[in-house]
Amino acid sequence: MARTGYQYETSPRKLQPSYKPKKKQNIRVIEQKRQKVRVSSGERKKQVKTTLTIVAIFALLLTISYRNSQINEKFNNVQTLKRELSSLQKENEQLKVNIENSLNNNYIEKQAKEKLGMKKLTNKQTVYVTLPKKDYVESPSEKVIIEEEEKNWFEQFVDSIFNR
Repeated sequence: MARTGYQYETSPRKLQPSYKPKKKQNIRVIEQKRQKVRVSSGERKKQVKTTLTIVAIFALLLTISYRNSQINEKFNNVQTLKRELSSLQKENEQLKVNIENSLNNNYIEKQAKEKLGMKKLTNKQTVYVTLPKKDYVESPSEKVIIEEEEKNWFEQFVDSIFNR
């Protein structure tokens, strides 16, 4: 039967590759190649030294970066606190001005008229009171005695000697 483009079977035909696949090498051969490539102790030391140097440089750069981030954070905190201080100082100055205004007699009179509906006294509302000229200050009739604190035996002895 001649090969044509149509296939009568249900399984697809196997294509033959246009190249020859490499044969699998024995594991022993690969291991032998690995064993042949050995690094001398001088090369090994050089590799370790290079690796440690790279790790040390990386750690140093990481430390510097971390420290810079901390400095930046502290700087931002200082700036925030300065802005807060500035706003509090402005508010304090405004409160001082308000206090000075509220202590002004004209301001107090204006507030009393507007908010409380108060008016100034007229001559008709003035009532004069006469008081007798008797002195209302009383002189002390009792003598005030100040009790002394209890003294220890030495202080009593000294007082008895000098107060005779």
